[in-house]
Amino acid sequence: QAQLLESGGGLVQPGGSLRLSCAASGVIRNIYRMGWYRQAPGKQRDLVALITNGVSTNYADSVKGRFTCSTDNAKITVYLEMNRLKPDDTAVYYCYMTMREVGKSTSDYWGQGTQVTVSS
Repeated sequence: QAQLLESGGGLVQPGGSLRLSCAASGVIRNIYRMGWYRQAPGKQRDLVALITNGVSTNYADSVKGRFTCSTDNAKITVYLEMNRLKPDDTAVYYCYMTMREVGKSTSDYWGQGTQVTVSS
């Protein structure tokens, strides 16, 4: 079973930057979507950024111009560069991939989540 391993969360002051990484393990045949969601306390999990078929990227309106999502398909890794962070960005960030492992059907995969806290 493929797994997603996240890294890069932490505490940062408003206006600061963080970079999240998420690498997939396992024998992967195809990757269709890679991206990030986040969930703040007491709220639902919302889309942050999603790259589909390596071509189109969708961002939540609240992060446009501040966050950049990118991938390294050779390493099966997705990144989230977060700049000009605000307290409202505080949440647990989850990486997400839709992919097909060798010998299996296409499925959705989630990382374990990494805490991002923006506070002075």
